[in-house]
Amino acid sequence: METTFDYLRQFGPALAERIRETYPPLQSTKDPLAPTLATLLRKALPAQALAITGTAKYLRKAKAARIVAECGAGKTFMALGTIHVLAEGRPTATLVMCPSHITHKWAREVLLTIPRARTFLIEDMRNGGDPSRPHGICEVKLSKGRTVYESKRLTLSEMRRMGRKEWRRRFPGPTFFITGKDKAKLGYFWEHVFLKAKSGPNLGGVVNPDSGTAILDSEMQKLTALDFTDKLKVSEALTSPCGGTTRFSALWQADRERIQRMAPIEFIGRYMRGWFDFAIADELHQLAGDTAQGNGLGVLGRAAQRLIALTGTLMGGYADDLFNIFWRMEPHVMVREGLAYGGQGRRDFQEQYGVLETIERVDESDNACSRATKKTVRVLRKPGASPLLFGKFLMNTTAFLSLEDISDNLPRYDESVISVDMDDALQQAYEQLEEDIRSAMKAHRGNKSLMSILLNTLLLYPDHPYDFDEIWARALDPMTKEYVKFLVTEPEKLTREALYAKERALVADVKEELRQGRRCQIYATYTGEKDVTLRLETVLRQDGIRVAVLRSSVPTDKREDWYDRQLKAGVEVVICHPKLVETGLDLLAFPTLYFYETGYSLHTLRQASRRWWRIGQRFPVRVNFVTYSGTMQETCLRLMGKKMLVALMMEGKFSGEGLQALDTDEDLMSAMARELVEKARIGESADAVWRELGGKREEVLPRQAAGSIT
Repeated sequence: METTFDYLRQFGPALAERIRETYPPLQSTKDPLAPTLATLLRKALPAQALAITGTAKYLRKAKAARIVAECGAGKTFMALGTIHVLAEGRPTATLVMCPSHITHKWAREVLLTIPRARTFLIEDMRNGGDPSRPHGICEVKLSKGRTVYESKRLTLSEMRRMGRKEWRRRFPGPTFFITGKDKAKLGYFWEHVFLKAKSGPNLGGVVNPDSGTAILDSEMQKLTALDFTDKLKVSEALTSPCGGTTRFSALWQADRERIQRMAPIEFIGRYMRGWFDFAIADELHQLAGDTAQGNGLGVLGRAAQRLIALTGTLMGGYADDLFNIFWRMEPHVMVREGLAYGGQGRRDFQEQYGVLETIERVDESDNACSRATKKTVRVLRKPGASPLLFGKFLMNTTAFLSLEDISDNLPRYDESVISVDMDDALQQAYEQLEEDIRSAMKAHRGNKSLMSILLNTLLLYPDHPYDFDEIWARALDPMTKEYVKFLVTEPEKLTREALYAKERALVADVKEELRQGRRCQIYATYTGEKDVTLRLETVLRQDGIRVAVLRSSVPTDKREDWYDRQLKAGVEVVICHPKLVETGLDLLAFPTLYFYETGYSLHTLRQASRRWWRIGQRFPVRVNFVTYSGTMQETCLRLMGKKMLVALMMEGKFSGEGLQALDTDEDLMSAMARELVEKARIGESADAVWRELGGKREEVLPRQAAGSIT
């Protein structure tokens, strides 16, 4: 017995039994389910019913709860079911904040799940606008399986004046208000406000309109008009004379020449505190940052009496990913733990519940008459989380549901790596490019901007080995202390007319899938000047395959309709960047998926790979990672597989990869750079790592027999 995992594998059942005795579950498999579940318009699966009942029990006494379920496990249904159980037939109002491209999907889910429900979309809060587009709060209903706008129109101001009591009198059933998280944050454009003194000691200078005095900065220096050229809001704290009160003075106002609107989520937070019975925050992991959308999570907590947050990927590997989420959902717990809000509190949280690496560098030097040492200390955050994080913050507040919990209702899921050898010409060009880049990185160690440019070049070049110009980078000159440009390399320009090995492998595999009646989705991450999606479209069309490319120009809320139109037009293959379909969409018609390129984001990879394997899928799902062997593409894919094992361990799945050791690098890019510089491609291949991942999934998720679409 050499590792923690070996110990847990041997004594796990005994430990689990002891934990159940010490901490009995709020809702066990033997406890009765909520009887009101039977009145839902759709039947809950056993695991979903268990999660709904347990979450409802917890929210009878608590204010906020989380549901963490893998993509496709039915998070939306479970949140709606929880509200239905808690409502017990009483009229309720629920505020839902979700990505904008799935607001109509949310409305459809509500109408298909909750009896007598009425749904309203919060489009905006503004004056004027295009009369052909919906504005304000619009009711939607189902017509032939699709949501359509009704004539009923409201505004948040009317709802505020109406009050909770009058609203329930007019709408005696369950009502749901759905807003896109990016639309909800959009407020007015603003402009600076100040006056210029026409007399007195400040003649010609800027003065505060509220006080008529000069505007001072933190160092008590007078500001000038030049200080108001940046788009940075300026304000003062004014104190009335003779010991008067101190008040806030904003030196900005709404720009009357531009759109007259207010952010709906800001209005709700200011004027409708406690107006809603429930609030739902979808895609919680996207609300963890210090952003306007992230602050919206805190507003939901103030606006509603109960808050339910949903996500399929709670953590990105670092403990402090959850810091802002805990502060916005359970601030009393964070205060009790002695953690302050802000940068220092975040560092303390990472130190207590995460992993930090301290690097000390000691340099010796000679003074005039003595020797001295200079110590440089650098602290890096590392992937990983303490078990205390789960025990203190997650175990009592979060319902976890895995796809293996509902595996009887899902088809087989396979992941595999298609590793391709490069053609001779491409191999020679790539090896020369790699050697030039390796030399540059050795000569300029620690240059993060150089690292990013060069690694992205190595990832992109095999898929687009033409139209490359000279690659330049910047480095700090130790003599002049200025940044200077230097030439790294000039990649060899190969012909665009050739069909390269990876493209041939993709075309052959796609044609075989299409022969079996399986439509295909292809992901590529480089869509800018050197557009790989355009190249793939050309290559596939040359073989007579009907292809469509989803671009970012398609509005987020129109992408589901875009896919429907492509299916009706007979499209067999769709190509896009994985971020465009990362959340919300149910793309059941494309059961074969190719990652032609993966990118660095584990969140994106996990979310995008689950658009097809979800409740409602009837056909086996195949996910293929296509890569050139012996290149940075294979290194990236292998490290992504390692990070996947760690992330799944964080969620209580699979086994000892994360328990035994976390990766020694602070991020994926640093790991790739180290392997490039040290030529450390020894040991496991990308294929081996992903086979291990599939094997561990098979241990907990028995596979059904493979099959094809007929």
